Formats: sequence, C-alpha cells, structure tokens
Amino acid sequence: MSLTLRQTSQKKYDFKMLIRKNFEIETITGNEGTEIKQYFHPHNTLNGISYSLAQFTLESGKKSLLHKIRSSEIYYILEGDALLRVNKESYQLKKDDSIYVPPMSEQYIENTGSENLRFLCIVEPAWKPEDEIILE
Repeated sequence: MSLTLRQTSQKKYDFKMLIRKNFEIETITGNEGTEIKQYFHPHNTLNGISYSLAQFTLESGKKSLLHKIRSSEIYYILEGDALLRVNKESYQLKKDDSIYVPPMSEQYIENTGSENLRFLCIVEPAWKPEDEIILE
C-alpha cells in the first residue's frame, strides 16, 4: 500500500508510505543458515532511505559466522535468548533487549535458547554484500 503526503507550505515533501506485510516478504537463507526477511532497504523503498531493516531467525544452538561490517548496527531481540560477541566482549540478550554495534566490530550472534531466536537488525548505512567481511 502506498500513500503520498505533501506539505503545501514553504517546502514540499513527497513521502510515499509503504507497508510491508511479513507474509508477503520472501525469506532468504544467509551464509550462516539464518533465515532473513529484508523489510526495508534502499533497493526496495522509493523514499531514499539510507538504512536497512531486516528480521533474522536463527535455530537453537546455531550461530552466525564471525564477521565485521562497515556500517553500524542495532539488534532488537523479538524472541529467544542470545549471546552476542562483539570485539571479544560477550553480551547476554533476551526478548525486548536491544544493543548498538559500532562499525567494523568483530561479531557473531548465537542462539543460546531452546527455541528459535528472532531479531531485527537496523544497519546504517544500509547493508551491502561488499561491506561485510567474513572472518572464519
């Protein structure tokens, strides 16, 4: 669904409202076996955004590959329990926790619970494959 909003005073703004429904978004499999749904990214949004927002699902006992990315990231845990390792420091996370990860931080996330781990990741500037470096 798209809506256009305009401000008619001194400046004109054209914002296209975009609703992304979870069941309509294709799930892709990441390098480390995560399931990824890319909600918003400059390539799928006409509003000129500079960030990306994706939902990840990681099965119990699994972890992402050790990597670093040129962008900053914010993780928000939707369900489950996780260990996030950032530059040799470990952080225990659970539902409704969030954490900022600075650019170029060595990191991985591990599902330490018995159920799927689901989390959102906001990346600014938006994630690009060439900006991610796999370290293992």
